[in-house]
Amino acid sequence: MRRLPPLPEPAGPPPRIGHNGGPPLEPEESFRHYVWKKKSKQAWRAPREIALRRLARAEELGMSYRAYTLEILERGRYL
Repeated sequence: MRRLPPLPEPAGPPPRIGHNGGPPLEPEESFRHYVWKKKSKQAWRAPREIALRRLARAEELGMSYRAYTLEILERGRYL
């Protein structure tokens, strides 16, 4: 019966509990970042009628559409 060669010594400290041994993930490549980008893009999309109503209200208040929509998204209420 042949013996296997010994395992190489680990380069760093042993992985912590729950580590699956995979490569470290970069923050920009994580699933959480992917979901955040997708949902933030989706939050800015609005049906045509709603976008036109927001634009008209923003112009009444002397704001840009983007600033008005940002206020709605941040505070969850209309000005």
